[in-house]
Amino acid sequence: MSSARVVITGFGATSPLGLTVGDMWAALCAGRCGIGQITAFDPSGFSCKLAGQVPDFKIQSFVPKTYRKAVKLMSRDIKLAVVAANEALTNSGLITKGIDPEKVNIDPKRMAINLGAGLISCDLVELAPAVAASITEGRFDIRKWGRDGLDLVTPLWLLKYLPNMLACHIGIIHDIQGPSNTITCAEAAGHLAIIEAAQIIARSGSDIALAGGTEAKVNPIVMIRQCLLQRTTSENQNDPAAACRPFDADAAGSVFGEAAGMVVLENLENARLRNAKIYAEIAGLGQSSNINPAYEHLEPDGKGIRIAIEKAIEDARIQPKDLDLVIPHGTGIAADDLAEAKAIEAALGKAAADTPVWPTKSMLSNTGAASGALDVIAAVCAMNESKIPAAKNCDRKAAGCSLNIVTEPQQADIRYALCCSYTYGGQTAAVVLKRA
Repeated sequence: MSSARVVITGFGATSPLGLTVGDMWAALCAGRCGIGQITAFDPSGFSCKLAGQVPDFKIQSFVPKTYRKAVKLMSRDIKLAVVAANEALTNSGLITKGIDPEKVNIDPKRMAINLGAGLISCDLVELAPAVAASITEGRFDIRKWGRDGLDLVTPLWLLKYLPNMLACHIGIIHDIQGPSNTITCAEAAGHLAIIEAAQIIARSGSDIALAGGTEAKVNPIVMIRQCLLQRTTSENQNDPAAACRPFDADAAGSVFGEAAGMVVLENLENARLRNAKIYAEIAGLGQSSNINPAYEHLEPDGKGIRIAIEKAIEDARIQPKDLDLVIPHGTGIAADDLAEAKAIEAALGKAAADTPVWPTKSMLSNTGAASGALDVIAAVCAMNESKIPAAKNCDRKAAGCSLNIVTEPQQADIRYALCCSYTYGGQTAAVVLKRA
């Protein structure tokens, strides 16, 4: 069985830099930062009071009228995903049931959906009354929870917070009937979902796939965990734009946020038959698993991410010197950035000194499962605009990092681009894109 070539024919993004890909790309080019003071909840007492928050929107504007009752069963993650999916499908020129039921131009059975999702933490106000009713002498009482507390939780509560509900809602809205999967591998989930969707198309399991990732980390439960694990920065709390500093000597931790990124993947033949605009081709895929015993950080030599990058380059049948852009994971956590830098340098060899490297989280924040998808979209935009925006907050590279960080905007003929990511669970992923 010959493998089909897989191309990107559409994309959508809901990020701290705007509600569309156009908003995000313009802001990245302008060097604007989407990080600010947390307004979603009161962060008093948190060591980090900053986050990347998506601008306000009304979800009712992005779903068909017949589906609006379901909005009350949507968590923040689901809403972000629905908005990005709507843009991606519209941008691709595909017409689904959710866009115009009278003009559908896809075979729903030949369309897949693969999404990366994170740990969807509930709104505290939904559980607080139930927890309060389950206290005995100042301590949580599991027996009282079963007897009294659970009665105060709405029966449909869980349907808002299951990770697969992102793909479920989008699949129902747009009548996607092909293969569906949800990947919950933290920050690598977006890349891994795109990888699996591309493989489904390559083996003819579908002709089209909606793939990407979504996560809303601006939640007190999520944030307190990151603070306790000391992954967040406590520096520059009054200067949010300077807070997240990937690969910089003054990096002091990450800033977390919320976003959704979606791409439409398509069999090249199918895309040509419908005369679709092709933005890029999925040229190479790589992934690995290599956990550090001290799980809070990437292993010091970055072995897992190196393996994923090497596999992706080999799969693309290119040499490291053929890469014209690398978008790393780059969180702003000094030890992890250094490990990733070592991995990239080891995988690229001599080519690492010249290959432009553009970290994005200093402007987008660490959006978890969405981050990889946002980076793929940013790489596609850079390819099509022949432009690499400047990295923000890398004024002085950290000791031991020899990457060629782009500190000034530059015009570039980008034929191949690499995006990579990793998790603290040991999963790593890398995607090589080829210009259409």
